[in-house]
Amino acid sequence: MRNRHRSILLNLLLATLVGAGLAIPAQAQSKAGWADTFTVDKKDFVSAGSNTYFLLEPGYRLKLEGREGLSRVTLVITVLDETRIVDGVKTRIVEERESKNGKLIEVSRNFFAFNTADHGVYYFGEEVDIYKDGKVVGHEGAWESGKNGARFGLMMPGEVALKARFHQEVAPGVAMDRAEIAGLHETLKTPAGKFKDCLKVAETTPLEKGAKEYKLYAPGVGLIKDASLVLVEYGRLEEK
Repeated sequence: MRNRHRSILLNLLLATLVGAGLAIPAQAQSKAGWADTFTVDKKDFVSAGSNTYFLLEPGYRLKLEGREGLSRVTLVITVLDETRIVDGVKTRIVEERESKNGKLIEVSRNFFAFNTADHGVYYFGEEVDIYKDGKVVGHEGAWESGKNGARFGLMMPGEVALKARFHQEVAPGVAMDRAEIAGLHETLKTPAGKFKDCLKVAETTPLEKGAKEYKLYAPGVGLIKDASLVLVEYGRLEEK
């Protein structure tokens, strides 16, 4: 997502418990300690649902803004009233539109599903259009679970524990974001309000050595900080 498309070696061990409780579902972990295979029943997936930090409900939208270098960046994330079957699962499409200095630079259509058994939100792939001067010039980072060796990842666990580590994307050589829970009680003041008890997530990738970005998720709201971008507006479209 947001042009950060990642990948790791797939080396599986037995499922383990993380932290004080089951922070993420039964899984296999790589030697580096990152969960990269999730033993969930596909029959438990549905195309809409929410947990504490991720709202997968049609019409819900987040708008974040900030600066990246000298550029003003805007990111709008919208849960669409659209679904798609991916890897045998009916997924919900979440659109991300990123603009720099008022010009559209990327549109991605991300495929998510909610698991009714563990309340996790899982990531099944994305379509990506990269723009330059109003024209599509590439599709870097596009992937789909079940194709070319790619498998779905875990975007947001239903239960979280400090230091839990898991892959959000498992598309070798293409997109392999991985996340570590870095904090459970963060506070952040944004133009959209002050949020407490936020989840802090550190995202890294073996495709970009040394790269690390932090995100904050507020309870009942979702993403409120993505690297240098912060939340300026949120809610359901009908409320706008």
